[in-house]
Amino acid sequence: MRNARTTRRRGVTVALAAALTLVVALVVAGCGGGSSSSSGSTSEESSGGSSGGAKLSVVGYSTPESVYTEALQPAFEKTPEGNGVSFSDSFGASGDQSRAVAAGQPASIVHFSTGSDMERLVEEGELVAKNWNQNKYKGIATKSVVVILVEKGNPLGIKSFKDLEESEEAEVITPNPFSSGSARWNIMAVYGSAIEEGASEAEALEDVKKVLEKTTAQPGSGRDAFSAFSQGEGNVLLTYENEAIKAEKEGEEVEYVIPPYTISIETPIAVTAEAPEPQAEEFLKWLWEEEAQELWAENGYRPVNPKLVDPKEFPEPEKGLFDIAKFGGWSKVKEEFFDEENGSVAKIEEELGYPTTSG
Repeated sequence: MRNARTTRRRGVTVALAAALTLVVALVVAGCGGGSSSSSGSTSEESSGGSSGGAKLSVVGYSTPESVYTEALQPAFEKTPEGNGVSFSDSFGASGDQSRAVAAGQPASIVHFSTGSDMERLVEEGELVAKNWNQNKYKGIATKSVVVILVEKGNPLGIKSFKDLEESEEAEVITPNPFSSGSARWNIMAVYGSAIEEGASEAEALEDVKKVLEKTTAQPGSGRDAFSAFSQGEGNVLLTYENEAIKAEKEGEEVEYVIPPYTISIETPIAVTAEAPEPQAEEFLKWLWEEEAQELWAENGYRPVNPKLVDPKEFPEPEKGLFDIAKFGGWSKVKEEFFDEENGSVAKIEEELGYPTTSG
């Protein structure tokens, strides 16, 4: 069994990387490159194919940005279907991105953290077709699990969510659940783990409260939360497994723990009603093909194609893996836990002084 993996963190390397990134960003901006907006970072990439190809707008949650721009899109552009296609991207907190598209932000393909963010676009003017998830992989692009990222050597001895709740020294970073889909996965992982261990619903909510009481910061997105942790804020981060694997590859000084019970993260993807045909559909179809799924796996995401899941790279939790269907699916979870006025988590966050509105 493998519960923790060791990486490096919080050194001069991180600071230098951040400085270099800033310099590159300034240079690119000066040359007319990408920019930032309130809904997330945006960038444009030109294809090496013919100038007559379609431009696809990918709007997604924050963490897979580099996978799209550095791996998936360049690989697709080399296929016959991708010849001449170019991309214009926007990545940010999942809830913010979903609301932006609902408000009119152009999008050909949307890739969110939670199903409720996709359902918003189905319900508001059918910006996404009602049957978006009626395919072999149920509209899911990738999978992951919620893990606990700690400092190298795991000095607090955190091995489970219960350990985290009981630790007097834990300073937790997790995004705000009213902007970030990853935060909602984190909370449901804590809640569901308690239920699996035999807790009542009320007791499980109390466990969620204990964890949220330990948060020293709740950034807007999963990527912002990871950045805050990498820069030295807090000593425990609740995050996607793929973010932890990314940290390993970048040499940060951390370990990640897969709790005995945790939740299976499934991120939905779909084309929009305004998507140019047939290129958007072709790109979405290609994302489920073996080449693309292997690229996801190389970047720490669990493929939806089970034959591509390496159990050594992506081990199962010691006791069990549950999914959001255990709690009735995202529509029910959104209403019961994350309704901004009456949700159980909204009440906890309000009591703790954190914002509970989508802004």
